[in-house]
Amino acid sequence: MNRPQPRTRHHLPKRTVSIIGTGSYVPEKILTNAELEKLVDTSDEWIVTRTGIRERRIAAEGETTSDMAAKAAIAALENSGVGAEEIDLILVATVTPDMFFPSTACFVQTKIGAKKAACFDVSAACSGFLYALEVAQQFITSHTYNTILVIGADKLSSIVDWKDRNTCVLFGDGAGAAVLRHRGGGHGVVATHMGSNGDLAEILHIPGGGCKSPLTAENLGQSLNTIQMNGKETYKQAVTAMLGAANSVLEQSGLGFDDLACIIPHQANLRIIEAIASRMNLPMDRFMVNLDRFGNTSAAAVAIALDEAHRTGRMQVGDYVLLVVFGGGLTWASSIIHW
Repeated sequence: MNRPQPRTRHHLPKRTVSIIGTGSYVPEKILTNAELEKLVDTSDEWIVTRTGIRERRIAAEGETTSDMAAKAAIAALENSGVGAEEIDLILVATVTPDMFFPSTACFVQTKIGAKKAACFDVSAACSGFLYALEVAQQFITSHTYNTILVIGADKLSSIVDWKDRNTCVLFGDGAGAAVLRHRGGGHGVVATHMGSNGDLAEILHIPGGGCKSPLTAENLGQSLNTIQMNGKETYKQAVTAMLGAANSVLEQSGLGFDDLACIIPHQANLRIIEAIASRMNLPMDRFMVNLDRFGNTSAAAVAIALDEAHRTGRMQVGDYVLLVVFGGGLTWASSIIHW
């Protein structure tokens, strides 16, 4: 007897994936460098000279990562003209989940009313948004899902040691989101690259709070559940990894640096971005920079900058845009998008 052959996804044509809408949210509270001078031994001049950061946003009391993520998501849905009921999958990139489980994505699902969506979180530190973007692309190109909401959201004020002047001045809170879909006639995401190096995990990490080093009454005063960073080594690794990731997607796509209308890098440190611009031989006005106002918001940083660039007209239809990030793990990623 001849049995019918199942119709697999492999029989379907591969689809392109486009960002059809963006959104972002930052808390109202602004923490300036002048205010930080009252908390730790630092100064506005020291912070600006070494980082380029002048202020950052801090979540309100009781405001969670999922609260911020949901607000960014709603803005992205409105921008895209997509209803929450159309979302097939929600990906939230974060290192500050509301709790270990359920996933922050599940809380976002409830808050925006995306009842049919599958949900999970992605943990890749500051690289998380681009990692999630690539995961979403695979689901859409394979015809598994049609419409995916990707969010980068972090409440870093909850994991900062406010007595450590080397780290507390760097970070802020916020969320950014994008809606992804196949769009006929559009190239969308042209090329992507992801990389990791676990051998260097300890130069940027939170040592406590997991199963390796649970928080106990005995170690609670050691700030093991806060960000710890080797700044000089992180700087060196970030420049090298981000340049390598950028070159990888340019090679894949057959493009050069001069073809890029806008470059949206991770918003961690202005000196890192300036070093990358110098090595690319590109002017700084080609780079989208907003870290002076928001600081480093981890997975949210490139997503917030993408939304701001989109809404302020930094990219036009047909432009090539490079997104490139670096984070703890170590992790790094890049993506070229045909806008």
